[in-house]
Amino acid sequence: MAFAPTLPAHAARAAPSTDIRMESVAELKVLAEKLNPKVGFYDPLDLSSADFWGAGEEATVGFLRHAEIKHGRVAMAAFVGYIVQANGIYFPTALTTSGVKFADIAAAGFPEAQWDALPTVSKLQIFGMISLFELFGEASYLHEAQGEKHYMMGGKPGFYPSIKNAGVPHIVPLDYFDPFGWSKNASPEKKARGLQAEINNGRLAMLGIMGFVSAGKVPGSVPALDGVIPPYDGQIMGPFSASDSVLPLVSDMLKFNIV
Repeated sequence: MAFAPTLPAHAARAAPSTDIRMESVAELKVLAEKLNPKVGFYDPLDLSSADFWGAGEEATVGFLRHAEIKHGRVAMAAFVGYIVQANGIYFPTALTTSGVKFADIAAAGFPEAQWDALPTVSKLQIFGMISLFELFGEASYLHEAQGEKHYMMGGKPGFYPSIKNAGVPHIVPLDYFDPFGWSKNASPEKKARGLQAEINNGRLAMLGIMGFVSAGKVPGSVPALDGVIPPYDGQIMGPFSASDSVLPLVSDMLKFNIV
């Protein structure tokens, strides 16, 4: 749920404007040919023809494009993180003030088991940060302050606003996206090529991370990873385990095997 973009309250009632860029299914098909001419436009669920929240074609396409870019970015980080953690690489410091070390978590096994081994408060902290990133990413006032619009209202899919002036304490003066400003002065053409490469890399990363977790949960499902990734008997799609039973409802959900 933390990664699901939400439609601003004013988006559905905003009048169309001719001076902002919007995208259509036809333009989506053109982009698909640029990204991968051999595959082309591939939409087996026909999502691009839907009308999300009754907001129209452009808003629906903007939602889908932004969702893909965002999930691709998360998948790229997850893919690299999985490889790092699976090879026993960790910070040589303490994870919590109570004495839990990163080495203790790494000793639990592969990344899936490492997540289960995390203290409950650490998991909640991670979800809290994800929620903050989502709030900043969806905040219309941050988009408007930088001359941009929401991705469902003609804005650029994949755009993430600067959070330096978000009105909240910011310990490290770096942005979530392009923290060092390397692409700030890049030409529009270079930025366009970079975004296309990012989309393709994100798609591969989504397949890659799902391959990793599938190999652990269903041995033999990814032949190339047989004997590389050990079996995992937990709930790969469930964020909480028996060690988190202190949280409300977790114990009840465990009885039905849904967390």
